[in-house]
Amino acid sequence: YVLFEDGTDLYWARSRVLEYMNGIRARLPPGVEPTLGPDATGVGWVFEYTLESDSLDLAQLRTLQDWYIRYQLTAVSGVSEVASLGGYVKQYQVEVNPERLRAYRISVMRVVQAIGTHNADVGARVIEMGGREYMIRGLGYLRTVQEIGSVAVGVTMDGTPIRVADVATVHVGPAPRRGTADLNGRGEVVAGIVIMRFGSDALKTIEAVKARIGEIQRSLPQGVRLVPVYDRSDLIHRAIENLRGKLIEESLIVAGVAILFLLHVRSALVAIATLPLGILISFIVMRWIGVNANIMSLGGIAIAIGAMVDAAIVMVENMHKHLEREGATRSRWDVVLESATQVGPPLFFSLLIITVSFLPVFSLEQQEGRLFKPLAFTKTFAMAGAALLSITLVPVLMGYLVRGRLRPHDANPVNRGLMRAYRPVITEVLRYPWQVVAGAAVLLAVTVLPWSRLGSEFMPPLNEGSLLFMPTTVPGVSIAQAHAILRYQDSVLASFPEVASVFGKAGRANTATDPAPLDMDETTIVLKPESEWRHGMTYAKLVSAMDHAVRLPGVTNAWTMPIKARIEMLSTGVRTPVGIKVYGPNLDTLQRLGVEIERIVQDVPGTRNVFAERNVSGYYIDIQVDRLKAARFGLNAGDVHDAIMATAGGMTAAITVEGRERYEVNVRYPRELRDDLEKLREIVIPSMTGASMTGASMTGAQIPLGEVATVAVVQGPMAVKTDRPCRASARFALD
Repeated sequence: YVLFEDGTDLYWARSRVLEYMNGIRARLPPGVEPTLGPDATGVGWVFEYTLESDSLDLAQLRTLQDWYIRYQLTAVSGVSEVASLGGYVKQYQVEVNPERLRAYRISVMRVVQAIGTHNADVGARVIEMGGREYMIRGLGYLRTVQEIGSVAVGVTMDGTPIRVADVATVHVGPAPRRGTADLNGRGEVVAGIVIMRFGSDALKTIEAVKARIGEIQRSLPQGVRLVPVYDRSDLIHRAIENLRGKLIEESLIVAGVAILFLLHVRSALVAIATLPLGILISFIVMRWIGVNANIMSLGGIAIAIGAMVDAAIVMVENMHKHLEREGATRSRWDVVLESATQVGPPLFFSLLIITVSFLPVFSLEQQEGRLFKPLAFTKTFAMAGAALLSITLVPVLMGYLVRGRLRPHDANPVNRGLMRAYRPVITEVLRYPWQVVAGAAVLLAVTVLPWSRLGSEFMPPLNEGSLLFMPTTVPGVSIAQAHAILRYQDSVLASFPEVASVFGKAGRANTATDPAPLDMDETTIVLKPESEWRHGMTYAKLVSAMDHAVRLPGVTNAWTMPIKARIEMLSTGVRTPVGIKVYGPNLDTLQRLGVEIERIVQDVPGTRNVFAERNVSGYYIDIQVDRLKAARFGLNAGDVHDAIMATAGGMTAAITVEGRERYEVNVRYPRELRDDLEKLREIVIPSMTGASMTGASMTGAQIPLGEVATVAVVQGPMAVKTDRPCRASARFALD
């Protein structure tokens, strides 16, 4: 990840990164091709779904996802990328038989080259016949297993062609993968992750995606279902509805209080009318400057509601006083004018003071600014609207609505009771003013003690309605073992009655926004509404019970929430609220210090789980070429490396073109001939001495790899992480 200063234009930053990448491209090893990720971040994972079918297998579902569904969803406005996960990517696999290669005197690289040259279409411009123009095409793309098997790789001494099928077995199989997915512990599924473009409106994007999914669903094969497993719009709707409900509650409370103290419904309507109109003014300005209606912006309105009606209530009460004294002798509009001019200016300026009190918030920058500025904007707009209404609309409404039978102030029993309780209090405090000031100073001094012991955090946790369970195991775990752990834990989590669905991911999805290794799982747990939870169950109790239920030896658990986790990972590189980074040039020393810190931090109160990254705990099979021995057979290191890649690792000989679909043709040894060290040492490398033009060795020399190289298992780094110019090892802790 490359982090830029806050406020930097994203596309300017991307162009700068591309410039630097072009500058270093020539210095990278052959075959390494850096590419720029999508114009999105990990926080943009707004919608996730799985594909289910009663008739199609995982490979067919993955093909459907990669080549049809993904393209249709990517075309939706606001979507940057749709990442595929799970299932099996189709691949044509050519498993060469080393004995047949030796018998025919054919090298593995010759098979790779032959398949590559046989997979091409060409154009030869046009010819004219009969007044028409005909375009000439040479068709040669490989499309089937049979066509790949019929590719010629050489000829025998008597001129008989040697085909790929004569030296290898060709079949369709799954490509190597670095990620897997599971749903509710029932087994592997094919999934898609919709990633929102940076700066887009999440709610609009999700709604557009849902509309497109409805169209896609009608065109899917019979029995195929697209099932959402994570939808951020649920959180957005729930948060907005909650705030909208609180705003209505506050408005009703304000109206009730106004009626209770004024004992005149039409007078209370003057104060009540300022609320929706002030909020409307705030929304108009929000729309004009481009501030969305989100949790923080609506929260600003909620904060302002209580103060918005202050001026109207004071002005109405002041008019009541004037009408009590001289209402029968003067014109009503004269009374309105006199009462409004008496208290209007000070009330207007008091509201302006409240309005400008949030101006310091506008000086916040970076994360703090993006978080709190919407709140400050809406609160300021609402108060400014209330101030404007207090000197314009409120006096007019007072003239029309403050009519009829008005009770005197003392006739209200609530007012009488409060005044009766307040008079002795104000009398006593004014009798002993210095003692009251001293007592207030003592109380202020005493607050230093609890203040010093208060914890602090950037912002209180938001209950997203979903949990993100992120267990970590030892580096180097195989994908089969990672999926077994994932499936077991998902099945346990799905058994909780508070859980609606459990979608687990081990490893990485096919996107640059997900760098997760196989030893790190991410399980999204969508919870049911709290009204459906067991009696007495709370969020903290649920997390504690889940953590206890899914504990496994060698697996460290971490609990957070989807949005919260991705924001933390982007801003700090650590996926939990508390983390320690250790910097240094030596990876072994970093790992040793990380393990020692892990042991110490485990005893810190409030710590649930601690995990130190094992940076040098990966396992490698190193093949070290002995250049002198290789030279005796006319080989160099490049020849040996090509043979290793083509036999053990596999080489992509061609890419088939089947309409929109593209699949690799991979050449390698069968699994049973490359699954342990001894068999790797027996990989044969053809000597290039006296090689013929057809690729067959005239001498027939086939050199075992163990004759020219040493093969050994060593430990090394699974990943090298850097932060600024130093290598860094991050240690995670979760409170």
